[in-house]
Amino acid sequence: MEDVKNCLWPEGRTRRTVWMIVDAARDRRAYRLLLEGYYSDRACLFSGPLTPEMELASPYLVQLHPEGSVTDKLIRHGWGNSWGVFLAAEVSLPALRRHLRTLLMVQDQSGRRLLFRYWDPRVLRVFLPTCREGELRQLFGPVDQILLEAEDTRQLLSFTVHRGELRRTATPVPARAAGHATGT
Repeated sequence: MEDVKNCLWPEGRTRRTVWMIVDAARDRRAYRLLLEGYYSDRACLFSGPLTPEMELASPYLVQLHPEGSVTDKLIRHGWGNSWGVFLAAEVSLPALRRHLRTLLMVQDQSGRRLLFRYWDPRVLRVFLPTCREGELRQLFGPVDQILLEAEDTRQLLSFTVHRGELRRTATPVPARAAGHATGT
């Protein structure tokens, strides 16, 4: 867990603003942790009135804090279980939510509108490398860095855009942090 946090807040960057899109549909514990954290800096990516069932299964944007106990729990329980992705972005909650909401719907080749579950690391780590420069600009918007678990949870993937090109970095995460995929 500390190794993941060190990637989110590299040494000397503890003031960096880190967000997580938490996929409450993946596990009921995720939604409970959001409530436990009493996050005032939290927002559902869906808008309008939601049924209780939808509220429990929606994606939530939340600002993480390096010393927060709920941050620790989100990482400990979520790592390896595809609970969401991390974003480094120096913007306000309303501005980031507004941007992320523009990405919710996509059209398939027949013109049908589909929900794009980009907050699922299993989706995003496959999708990002296929993006062209304009798509990267649209996807990243105000986001400086996207971080997520690799398929092999002993690695954390970091994606940035430099001069219109996607840069991917894999950082080892020791087995004690990656072991949570097995329920430890």
